[in-house]
Amino acid sequence: MKPKKLSFAEFKHIYTRVPRLCVEVVIQSDKGVLLTKRSIEPLNGQWHIPGGTVLKGERIEQAVKRVAEEELGVKIKIEKMIGIIEYTLENYFSQPIGIAFLSKITSNNIHTDENSQEFGFFKIIPNNTVREQRMFLSKHFGLKVERKGKGKPELYDLAKK
Repeated sequence: MKPKKLSFAEFKHIYTRVPRLCVEVVIQSDKGVLLTKRSIEPLNGQWHIPGGTVLKGERIEQAVKRVAEEELGVKIKIEKMIGIIEYTLENYFSQPIGIAFLSKITSNNIHTDENSQEFGFFKIIPNNTVREQRMFLSKHFGLKVERKGKGKPELYDLAKK
């Protein structure tokens, strides 16, 4: 069976009733961890780890590679699963649960899709990063979180659409 995306109506109908399985594509380099700034709800305007819903008929590894290609325009090599991120989004119909995978980019030219405004590599996590991901990156990578009012975090290769 070839994986197929649901219409928004189907998506909402299903995921208001059950948790939603997602994959998170964690890309780390000597420049830091790659984050994208969301341009869609929920959490529009917040930095986040690229990720997406696992489609029916899709293997987890396929989902990770698909999300990397769709959201970042890159091919990746999955190194390992690093953990689970459970989201508690208020005022949102869905309950996402993400499986995070450490991955390396194997192609060039990162670019974002309609889900994100820009991307950057961070050694300090921006304060306006999705809360659960901020805690996850701090715990698993030892990254510090930007303090409010302390200036901009260290940012490399910021690319705007």
